[in-house]
Amino acid sequence: MSEHAVTVLYLLMASMFFAVASWKGSAFVREPTPPLALMTINFVLGGVVYAVASPLGYRTLGSVSGRPWLATLPIYVGILLCYGSMQLLTLLWAPAHPGEPQRSRRTIRAWALAYSVSVAIMCAAFLAAELEGPADPLRFNTQQADDPGVLVFLAVFLAMLTCGTLSTWHRTRQAEAESEPVEHALRWFGRSMLITFGYVVCSVPAIIAAATGHHQLDSVGVLGALFGVAGCVGTCYGMSGAAISAWLRERRDIAGLQPLWDLVVVGVDDELSFSPARSSLNRYINVRWTLHRMIIEILDGIRGLRKWATDEPAQILIALHQNCLANDAVRARYRLAPEGMPPAELEAAVTAAILRHAVRRHQAKTTQQAGVAQAATLASPQGLAAIPGAKTAAAEERRRLLGVARALDHPLVEAALLCVTPASEAEQAGGHATAPLKPHHGR
Repeated sequence: MSEHAVTVLYLLMASMFFAVASWKGSAFVREPTPPLALMTINFVLGGVVYAVASPLGYRTLGSVSGRPWLATLPIYVGILLCYGSMQLLTLLWAPAHPGEPQRSRRTIRAWALAYSVSVAIMCAAFLAAELEGPADPLRFNTQQADDPGVLVFLAVFLAMLTCGTLSTWHRTRQAEAESEPVEHALRWFGRSMLITFGYVVCSVPAIIAAATGHHQLDSVGVLGALFGVAGCVGTCYGMSGAAISAWLRERRDIAGLQPLWDLVVVGVDDELSFSPARSSLNRYINVRWTLHRMIIEILDGIRGLRKWATDEPAQILIALHQNCLANDAVRARYRLAPEGMPPAELEAAVTAAILRHAVRRHQAKTTQQAGVAQAATLASPQGLAAIPGAKTAAAEERRRLLGVARALDHPLVEAALLCVTPASEAEQAGGHATAPLKPHHGR
C-alpha cells in the first residue's frame, strides 16, 4: 500500500474518531459517567494516533521536532492507552468478579497500574534508543529492530497489547451484559480485540527476523497495520453502534409522528409548537429532545381536541370492521387479515378517526362566520367521546402515538370519515346534531 493511500486511510480514520469523540463528549457533558469518560478519551486518543501515524503527520512532526522518528513514541503510547481504556471499560461493564465489587475494583486498578508502568518503560527505552536513518512511518518495527532500546520498547508494547486484547476477548465471552447496548458493545469489543491481535501475529516474526538481519518479512509487519485498522473500526462500532441505531430509530419515529403532529398541533393551534419539530438541524443534533418534545406537543394537541371529539367516527369504524370480518370481499378491499385488526391497531384506527373528525369540527368553527351560537353548538358536550389512550403509561406513549400516526390514512379511517361527513355538515348547517350515517352491510 502506498504512503499516499495510507495517509488518506489514516486521516479518514482520524476524522471518524474525532467526530465520535465530539458526540460522546457532548453526551458526557449531559450525563457524566465513567464509561462515557473512557469512551471520550478513547476516541480522542484514537483520532490523535491516526492523525500522527499517517505518513503526512508522521513526517510533519519529525520535521518540526528535528527528530524524524519522534512520532513513533506518541503513536505507540496512544495505541496502548486506547486499548487499555477499552479493557477498563469492559471491566466496568462486565466485572471480572461479579458480586465482589472490591475485588473487581482491585482488578481494574491492577490493569491500570500495569499500563502505566508499561508506558513509563516504553518512554524510557525509546528515549534511550539510538535511532538512525530516514524515517519510514510504516517500517519502524523492522528498520530499527537492531537497537536494544527499540527491542525493549517493542517487546513491552507487544506484550501489553497481547495481554490486553486477549484478556478483553476472553472477558467478553464470559460476560453477562445488563442491557442490550452494553451487550452490543461487549460483543464487538471481543471480536475487535481478536482482530487486533492479528497485528501482533504479523509484527512479532517480522521484528525477530529483522533483528537477526533478515528483512524478507518486513512487508508482513506492514500488513499488520491493516489488522489494527480493522480492529479500531470494530471497537468504534461497538461503542457507537447501539447509540447510532437508537438515533436512527428516533429520527425514524420523528418522521413517523410528523403526520399526527401536523394534524393535532399545526392543524389546531400552532402556538403549541416549540418549533424544533420543524427544525431540520434539531433532527440531526438534538434528536431525542426533539422526539420527546414532539410527543408532548401531540399530547397537548389531543387534549385540546377533547371538546370537539364525538362517538360517531368510532362507532362507524367499529361497524365497518365488523362488516369486514363477515365479508371476505369487503375485508380484501380494506386490506385486513382474516382475523381483522389486532386490538392495538383497532384502537389506533379509532383514535385516528376521532382525531381527524375532531380537527375537522374545530376547523369548521374557526372558518365559519355564523357567530358564537353556532360555535358553541359545535363544541357542546352533547355526544362527546373520550379519546382512547388517556390512561396510557408514559413509557408506552411513543409506541401508541406511532400507531395512531400510521392509522391516519388507513382505508377504514377514510371510509368512516366519509360516512360521518354528511352528519357533520348537517350539524354545521343546522346547529344541531343528526344521527350518524351507518355503514350498510358490505361496505
